[in-house]
Amino acid sequence: MPKRTGSPQATRAWITVLPFIVLLISAAYWRTSSEPQLPIALTPVTVQTRLTTTVPSPLPASPTLTATATATPTCTPTATATPTRTPTRTPTRMPTPTPTATSTPTPTPLRPTPDGVLRQVRVPILMYHHIEDPPPNADPIRRDLSVSPREFKRQLRYLKQEGYESITLNDLVLFLTVGKPLPPKPIILTFDDGYQDAYTQAFPLLQRFGFVGTFFLVTSFLDAGNPDYLSWEQVQEMHAAGMKFEPHSYDHPDLRNRGFQYLVFQIVGPKEAIEERTGEPCRFFAYPSGRYDQFVIDVLRSAHFWGAVLTEQGALHTSDGLFTLRRVRIHGGDDMDAFIRTLNLEW
Repeated sequence: MPKRTGSPQATRAWITVLPFIVLLISAAYWRTSSEPQLPIALTPVTVQTRLTTTVPSPLPASPTLTATATATPTCTPTATATPTRTPTRTPTRMPTPTPTATSTPTPTPLRPTPDGVLRQVRVPILMYHHIEDPPPNADPIRRDLSVSPREFKRQLRYLKQEGYESITLNDLVLFLTVGKPLPPKPIILTFDDGYQDAYTQAFPLLQRFGFVGTFFLVTSFLDAGNPDYLSWEQVQEMHAAGMKFEPHSYDHPDLRNRGFQYLVFQIVGPKEAIEERTGEPCRFFAYPSGRYDQFVIDVLRSAHFWGAVLTEQGALHTSDGLFTLRRVRIHGGDDMDAFIRTLNLEW
């Protein structure tokens, strides 16, 4: 008879525990068989284990390719942005020199640069005031300043027949400073103060005989619209036809022993007023009543004038006397014989 190995109580204990052991073994088996179906990315370790176990060795190169592809587009926009800015700077600088280049040749020379040669020339600068018959009650000064239109016409005809050619004060100074040639028989016709008869009488006769006149204006009369003097509209019309206009001060004072600001008002103010209407630089000044001092000349030089005319008689000019140009006064009572004698005086 076989030998018994345990008590009935032990047997019952094993029978009680056995179902639990079976369940544990089944659960373990189920987990092992179903594990590949779980999500791979549960933990970094699991992911790394799966890649190492199942992915072939060439796959790790893909992160390198991804990094390279990412860097390549990043560099491309940077390279294209650089040339985009370069053209925008180039046109920005281009307009800047353009105004400078165009403005440089626009102004005429402030003053001719002398070539160092001392020159002299005889050119009569005729000085007129009124070109009209004096009124019946005129005083001696007014009669002396008034040349009748009839006599003025005879004088111009004589000048034309004798081969005189009218030039400007600019032409005279350019000859004296740099030797610019003059015609064989030059003459300059000047008219002081800017009276109304300069437009009604002198202007038509100058045009008829082909002469140029230079008119020195007292600009306060034009500003005030004084009917005895030119208007700014008439100045513009005459200038468009070839006549020249220069300042004769603002209101015709004695300029001697005056301060700087006063001289600027009397000289530069009229200069700018005329230039605004004509668009041509004023280069010459007529001293009121011929009175001046060295300080007046200094102000004229600083304002870029080329010269100035006197009331003193004379026709010989030198390159070192541009601000003391003498003139030949034409008197109202002179007949043609007196005009011819005055014209041909050696002074």
